[in-house]
Amino acid sequence: MKSRCKISMTKRIFTTLWVLCLTCKLGFGQDMVLSGTVKDVQGSPMPGVAVLIKGTTLGVVTQNDGTYSLSMGQADKDAVLVFSFLGFKTQELKWNGKTVIDVTLEEERQELEGVVVTALGIKREEKGLGYSTQTVTEKMMSDATPTNWASALVGKVAGANILSTSSGPISSARITLRGDASLNIDGNNALIVLDGVPLNSQMTGDGSNSYGAGGGGDVPVDYGNGIADINPDDIASIQVLKGATAAALYGSRAANGVMLVTTKSGVNKKKKYLGVTFNSNSSFDRVLHWPEFQEEYGQGDLKTNASGKLYYSYGDSEDGAASGNVALSFGPKLDGSLYYQYDPETQQMGTVRTPWVKRNHRKAFWQTGYTLVNSIAIDGSSEKSAVRLSLTYTKNEWIMPNTGFNRIAVSGSFQNQVTDKLRVSAKVNYVKRQSDNLPATGYNNSSIPYFMILTNPSVDVRWYQQRWVKGKEGREILRPFSPWLDNPYVIAYECLNPMEKHGVVATGSIIYEFSPKWELMIRSGIDLSFDTREMIRPYGLKNFPKGYYQQQDVFSYENNTDVLLTYRNQLSNSFNLSVSVGANRMDNKYKMQQAYVKDLITPGVYKLSNGVAAPITTFTERNKRVNSVYGTATLSYANKIFLDVTGRNDWSSTLPSGNNSFFYPSVSTSFILSDLLRLPEQISFAKLRASWAQVGNDTDPYKTAKYYNTSAFPGSASVSSTLYNARFKPEISNSIEVGLDWRMFKQRFGLDLAFYNNITRNQILDVPMDQTTGYTKATMNSGKVRNRGIELQLDGTPVKTKNFTWNSTFTWAKNYNKVLSLAAGLTDGQTIAYTGGTNCALIAKVGGSIGDIYGYKLKRAPDGQVVWKDGITARTTEFEYVGNAYPAWKAGFSNEFSYKNFRVSILFDGQWGGIVYSQTHHKMTEHGTLKHTLKYRGNPNFEVVGEGVMLDERGQYVPNNVPISVSKYYADYWRRANVETNSFDASFLKLREARIEYTIPSAGLNKIGIERLTLALYGRNLAMWTKDFPVYDPEVATLNNGTIVPGSEMGQLPSTRTMGFNLTLKF
Repeated sequence: MKSRCKISMTKRIFTTLWVLCLTCKLGFGQDMVLSGTVKDVQGSPMPGVAVLIKGTTLGVVTQNDGTYSLSMGQADKDAVLVFSFLGFKTQELKWNGKTVIDVTLEEERQELEGVVVTALGIKREEKGLGYSTQTVTEKMMSDATPTNWASALVGKVAGANILSTSSGPISSARITLRGDASLNIDGNNALIVLDGVPLNSQMTGDGSNSYGAGGGGDVPVDYGNGIADINPDDIASIQVLKGATAAALYGSRAANGVMLVTTKSGVNKKKKYLGVTFNSNSSFDRVLHWPEFQEEYGQGDLKTNASGKLYYSYGDSEDGAASGNVALSFGPKLDGSLYYQYDPETQQMGTVRTPWVKRNHRKAFWQTGYTLVNSIAIDGSSEKSAVRLSLTYTKNEWIMPNTGFNRIAVSGSFQNQVTDKLRVSAKVNYVKRQSDNLPATGYNNSSIPYFMILTNPSVDVRWYQQRWVKGKEGREILRPFSPWLDNPYVIAYECLNPMEKHGVVATGSIIYEFSPKWELMIRSGIDLSFDTREMIRPYGLKNFPKGYYQQQDVFSYENNTDVLLTYRNQLSNSFNLSVSVGANRMDNKYKMQQAYVKDLITPGVYKLSNGVAAPITTFTERNKRVNSVYGTATLSYANKIFLDVTGRNDWSSTLPSGNNSFFYPSVSTSFILSDLLRLPEQISFAKLRASWAQVGNDTDPYKTAKYYNTSAFPGSASVSSTLYNARFKPEISNSIEVGLDWRMFKQRFGLDLAFYNNITRNQILDVPMDQTTGYTKATMNSGKVRNRGIELQLDGTPVKTKNFTWNSTFTWAKNYNKVLSLAAGLTDGQTIAYTGGTNCALIAKVGGSIGDIYGYKLKRAPDGQVVWKDGITARTTEFEYVGNAYPAWKAGFSNEFSYKNFRVSILFDGQWGGIVYSQTHHKMTEHGTLKHTLKYRGNPNFEVVGEGVMLDERGQYVPNNVPISVSKYYADYWRRANVETNSFDASFLKLREARIEYTIPSAGLNKIGIERLTLALYGRNLAMWTKDFPVYDPEVATLNNGTIVPGSEMGQLPSTRTMGFNLTLKF
């Protein structure tokens, strides 16, 4: 931070109170009095500056006009006066018996940049922290202006893994820090804290699975989670607390790290200020990357005519039997030959043969999406108050027709120094997010990915625009080719998923100074949301021939109230002590009510009363309370050695009586080597840090005893098949971290290196049971998981001249995960999540890692050759290890170039390793729509002999010699159950962000009242390089109900490339 405009009024008052706690007035009327004025380099008076007599507790603070008056008592004329203010260079001057001393203070940029927000919102000097933390600035967040702020963190935070579902314009994000520690896939998210209020980032699904083709069900819709409601335009900074030590004071939910999101306030360096900021972004989205489609062969299933040649006939004709009712693309070559084909005008087979050519089979369906974001903010400040109000409107039309969302965000911030002892502050953030339709994702007849997988290169997608069979509108869907394919335009315009969500995050605090050394803070905040959703399915769908309608209401509420008492004292010239003790109460309430009717009486009427049968209803309610006490103490010696000790005890309502209390301490220390040792002058700063922490965790409500739940049948109830446990214990995580902060050449080069080791034990899991017991699983403490890792951040300024600056940052992180133990009897491991139906799963086994993917593989002979049987591949009879969903390492590399009023920023990021199981690849290969299926199509009789061996009648391996059809070869070798052949390296490199901006010189603008005008072009996801990833994007996860599952894609929607324009205007 480079100016006083970034020093909040709270900081200034905090310094004043800190000084007052050291002040003792002298009551001797005969003592000499020293007076003067303190100003900044611009000549503005500075209130709140501490004026102390060095080595004593005597001092005052400057008044609002910058003046001070200090009784010198019996001080010697050689006494030294100390003038200090947070963010400014401290000055020491000899008194020499003077009666007036005026002082000018200069900003201390390095110290100000080192002030960070830590747990509970406590501001600390970064040099004193004994654990790893990283700051993401407003500028870093806004360079490419995503609609979901979490996307802006990718490639910028070492150790962060931000995984999106790629399931539409909202695309919920899963944010983890330093790997997965929990065997519960939903228990690894970092805690998001907005202005001191912990947010609920869990998702509520619609009950659908990502794989549901032909099963009569639906696929998930990504309605977004709580973090998607934070308005990016309102974010001032994000502080990432990665380790357990950094986050311990936030309680059990902070075991996976914390992201502290601070929104903007109205604080300004000018004492009386009123300003208006208008910010406008217009961006456009296109599909980033397409699979390599084959466009040489059209629809068909290898049917031949009397001469043995491939032919095509939409219906039965003199050319042969109909071949227009299959989704395969193993028909004749698209060489312009004449065949009877589909006539979109009559919706029947044409009466004359037409040329057999490639058509726009997929790309014409997608459109150029756009997003418009306009915000206006008014902020003002006076000597005692600061206020900010903002309004942001976002309109999104996504790349899939008839999808998108609107968002209105209103925020307000207020703070006031009521008296010398009392200050109050409040922030409110309100968001309304509304959509007429969000896309469904997954592999299902009623999803767009399903159609994109199965359609043929000889079919023009625009033939489907009529939607309905003529004369049967609203009842019979037009599906002129495969009966399994629902019409994509019916899916887009008739299968609707509307929603409306209202969310409020509000916090208020009171800080009262009882005495110069004692301070009390009372803060309360709420996170409240109400979400209304619908699912509308018309007549004629494959899975819902008579239609379907569903309503879902989701209510979420959480209140956190803290009381924090702080004591600060300078024990001596060298020792400083700060102690805080506090208490917290957290109340969480969640309600979800869902009702649906399947089979509608009247087509097109979407009401619960329009069902043939009574609505099927589901009601879920969860309540949770955690009471906590906590404390923290910081002791520093000569501002060179720091020691922090924290402790917290939680009493959770979700744990069994007798085991519901858990205590977790932490200790951290840091040594400023550059102050303790005589180092070469090239070394500007060096710090060694170390920390240890133990963090407890609880679980979801209602796991201690059997209870009855609502049933789908009216008047009845159901009992869970899980055996609950009244004796399980809290989860415990132990974390050790050591790190080094090293800066050289007057801060031109910096290195931050961290090593960590985390072990989580007593994990609360549902473990499989023998079903003859009457239960399918039991809740118990099971499992120990270790994460070890390295994080590296390099910062540098290679070039710095009067007009040109080049700043560069490189981040790199590697995590080693290992499962150390599981519950006795789990010889097959703990299943974390299934993907791809039941053919592929994330399974944790002792000695393995969280994220290990298991599935069926090709059976191989001892020499490694593939084994064939009856012309098709043999597969393993049991699941085997295929790979891991998580990369070996992730990295980001950003560069910023500034020349006069121009600024250019570029960010590359990528990952190495990890695999993705692809349902899209399996099905496109089976249906012959990918380019690699062109091989063997020219073989005699359209047959192929698979490379490998088979068993002869003697049980000996001999070369395989059994031919099969080309279509059967591709369908079998890459079948869905063969996880090995459909899993691919997830390594990638992306040009993630780029921005070029120009700030118009202010000389001429000031005359018309404009303080700043900036114009910019920016892009996001501009280019991607992979190791031959065959479908859309390896940076993907599957959405199963409300769970984001890494390592698989089950009908992926395309990711997008964004180009945009930004205008920022300040008055």
